[in-house]
Amino acid sequence: MADLQGCRLGFALCGSFCNAARAMHAAEECAKAGAALLPIVSEHFAELKTRFGAPEQFLEPLTALGGGTLIRTIQQAEPIGPKNLTDALVVCPCTGNLLGKLANGITDGTVPMAVKSHLRGGKPVIICISTNDGLSGSARNLGDLLNRRHYYFVPFGQDDPQKKPHSLVADYTLLPEAVAAALRGEQLQPILLGSA
Repeated sequence: MADLQGCRLGFALCGSFCNAARAMHAAEECAKAGAALLPIVSEHFAELKTRFGAPEQFLEPLTALGGGTLIRTIQQAEPIGPKNLTDALVVCPCTGNLLGKLANGITDGTVPMAVKSHLRGGKPVIICISTNDGLSGSARNLGDLLNRRHYYFVPFGQDDPQKKPHSLVADYTLLPEAVAAALRGEQLQPILLGSA
């Protein structure tokens, strides 16, 4: 198991509601590995009730994992970098929409602002991708971030090549290892998996 003792880990969740339970489990695993979590949620994640659950079922446990703290607004996210609150920041899950915002420097929400603020210190951002258009519309943004300094990826693959041939999803079980590698300045390999 990865050792994340002493790591102040920003843990940002957005969209991809079908993966919310897996993201929560990944957050718990990072905490078990020793990370002190600073949970961050997008406006959509915090407000939209979906067939995968109501926000409250995720927000309350996230707040508990963060020791009572939960960042929900741009104003709360902006000081992350200036106040040096995080050593690494995870985006789990990271949707195609957010990939586009990160690749193009758009900070119109809580999670992209958290990433921007965190990056000002030159610290690692770990992307746990989950998008139905990773091999189509979001491919160029994925390629852009793969080539950017300070961005690391949880290894990913196609989740259903026959029914969703453009869809990509990370292996959430590898998140603690990917964070540990990123803290060393390394990309966890292999980055491309078979069906995830």
